[in-house]
Amino acid sequence: KKYREVDEAQFVKKLRLFVLFRTLQVLGAYGFRGYFEKKPHFIQSIPFALNNLQDLLKDGFDEYPYLSGILNEMVNLKQFADTQKRELEVRLFSFAYKKGIPNDTSGNGGGYVFDCRAINNPGKYERYNNVTGLDEPVIQFLEEDGEMLEFLDHIYPLVDSHVKRYKDRGFTDLMISFGCTGGQHRSVYAAQKTAEHISKKFGIKVSLVHREQNIEQVFR
Repeated sequence: KKYREVDEAQFVKKLRLFVLFRTLQVLGAYGFRGYFEKKPHFIQSIPFALNNLQDLLKDGFDEYPYLSGILNEMVNLKQFADTQKRELEVRLFSFAYKKGIPNDTSGNGGGYVFDCRAINNPGKYERYNNVTGLDEPVIQFLEEDGEMLEFLDHIYPLVDSHVKRYKDRGFTDLMISFGCTGGQHRSVYAAQKTAEHISKKFGIKVSLVHREQNIEQVFR
């Protein structure tokens, strides 16, 4: 015979697997070119590939339950939700410089990074070793010293102007990071106070991560 007979049901079944495989290849390429090669267009394309994946998952892949579970988690990743329906969210981080600046998962390539290391450091004193910028002894030290308050007095107007501009232009993400030597005292205080300031002034969603302290907060 010139042509081979094919079972239509089996062909359709196998074709779905081929389409799934190609979709995962595309997602892998977008992730690599976007996150590792820092090309925003590829990150911006991820939601469209996830929409294709979601369509494939409507009929399920019951023969691969573990894979199906992972794929369903992928299509529900909040950072790739429909940005047309989202309002501005400001994300703040405190971090230790020696562990690197926080990665921006939004695909925008990062945001503000403020260096707190020039400010008088309570970490020089043993009595502050086991407390952070969220604790009263450190708060009192930084506020009585005054350098931190002067630092934030310069930052608030800059941040405020960008929050207003981002809201006016319909942007959905603004990232602000504060770093210090250990990510324990100065950067924690600065990020916390800035998050509270933005939340109180603008009434928008503010997420806060004290990375080295494993603390996360959301202000609404």
